[in-house]
Amino acid sequence: MSTAAPPGDWRRLDRRTVLATALVTAGVAAGAAVPTTLGLSGRFGFASAVAWVAAGAALLIAGSAGADYVRWRRTRYRIGADRVELHTGLLLIRKRSLARERIRSVDLTAHPLQRVLGLVTVRIGTGEHHGDDSTLELDPVLRAEGERLRRALLERGLTGASGSHREGELVTLDPRWIRYAPVSFVAPALGGAAAGAVLQVSDWFGAQGQVIEWASDRLRDFSLPSVLVLLAVAATLAGAVGALGLWVEMWWNYRLEREPGGTLRIRRGLLTSRSVSIEERRLRGVDLVEPLGVRLLGAARVDAITTGLAKDDEEQHGDHNTLLPAAPRRVADGAAAAVLRETVSPTAAVLPPHPSAARGRRLRRACWVVGVPVLVQALLGALLTPVLLWTALGCAVVGLPAGVLLARDAYRGLGHALSGGYLVTRSGSLRRSTAALERAGVIGWTVRQSYFQRRAGLLNITATTAAGAGAYTVYDADASEGLAFASEAVPGLLEPFLERVPPVPERVATKERVGTKERAGE
Repeated sequence: MSTAAPPGDWRRLDRRTVLATALVTAGVAAGAAVPTTLGLSGRFGFASAVAWVAAGAALLIAGSAGADYVRWRRTRYRIGADRVELHTGLLLIRKRSLARERIRSVDLTAHPLQRVLGLVTVRIGTGEHHGDDSTLELDPVLRAEGERLRRALLERGLTGASGSHREGELVTLDPRWIRYAPVSFVAPALGGAAAGAVLQVSDWFGAQGQVIEWASDRLRDFSLPSVLVLLAVAATLAGAVGALGLWVEMWWNYRLEREPGGTLRIRRGLLTSRSVSIEERRLRGVDLVEPLGVRLLGAARVDAITTGLAKDDEEQHGDHNTLLPAAPRRVADGAAAAVLRETVSPTAAVLPPHPSAARGRRLRRACWVVGVPVLVQALLGALLTPVLLWTALGCAVVGLPAGVLLARDAYRGLGHALSGGYLVTRSGSLRRSTAALERAGVIGWTVRQSYFQRRAGLLNITATTAAGAGAYTVYDADASEGLAFASEAVPGLLEPFLERVPPVPERVATKERVGTKERAGE
């Protein structure tokens, strides 16, 4: 077993990986057996079809289990004092090694079968964007071995961060947060996916035509607008149900903890359990994200702005850096403050409004976005068919008010400020983001100003950092105020590129003094 060898020796993965692979393959084969049998029975007869499918399934299971047995036999790993090594392969032996000082994350996952067998997959990453070269995956090991590896690889030289916030449990799941799942942007996508899945499954059984005909018969007596409304309602309900199920699977058993030595750990998952660890010394701030539907209900989620969480091509968890799922805004601000070891979260800072010229830019942009499609439809309608004239009118009646409302909301969402050791930026309407970035984590500034922004006295200024998204932008700030903000946020970084201009009253007074001296000289 993997726990028998002393530290530093070569170890094997857990041998029950062969059993897990065989069971997973058996499940896949069972799922494919029904449509395959039905498809073959029309040609060979039912008994022959069952025999062929059973033989194919047995061969598939044996082949996959045999391949995984070879992988298990030819895979070994070692946790040394300076490096983590993994050797695997039969004909082509692959030897990989990571320096322990470069390791940034050790994450544990376990799908339902692994949880039954007491196994986990350990993913060791450096946080670099180099695909397989930046990660080592031990799939699987005993859960106790995975926990031991996680502690051993993350405890090196860690000291508690400054601050008086407690260790242990910071936030736990409140089941009432599930009410935010149906209003997320994933719900409509899941509704469309559900309709596509019904058509795909019916096609496997050769009944897609019957399904479409059945639906057409039920909707034949309704008008086209009524049909569209019914389909939209059905897709919305299906998406809401799917979003609820997805939320439960992803976030059940959620808890956020601070471990001794300064490591944040997020645990979650109903069927597939996940554990993500973030070293506080690599945390550069938090991003409070408010999608429109969630924001209307007074909620937000909290993401980490941190180095060392870069995902390679195999990483499938888009929420890998999420510290807190959608929760009431009060809870989100409290979690952000606890994570940053602050009394009050920087994301709760009051942000002064941007110049009114920024509102005008958003209103004009909304008019262009709505007006161009309407104009194109109107021209085509005049040339081709009056139907497009009606669609143009509908787009104008619905799109223009919606565009204006979103533009005004986007303007109200603009803001930036300094809050203690953090610079805070906020922007967005459909997805509002309030990022609190540690001022010490800013490594550069990028200033952009278009022709129209120059005329309006505005500019975009972007703080670049090695953490999170890599860049956090203050949009359409007053030109002089935005540059002063960047200069104050990180003193000395922008000064070589600034030209100090005296205030207007001082320049006027100087000119008057010079004119007086000249007249006196005359």
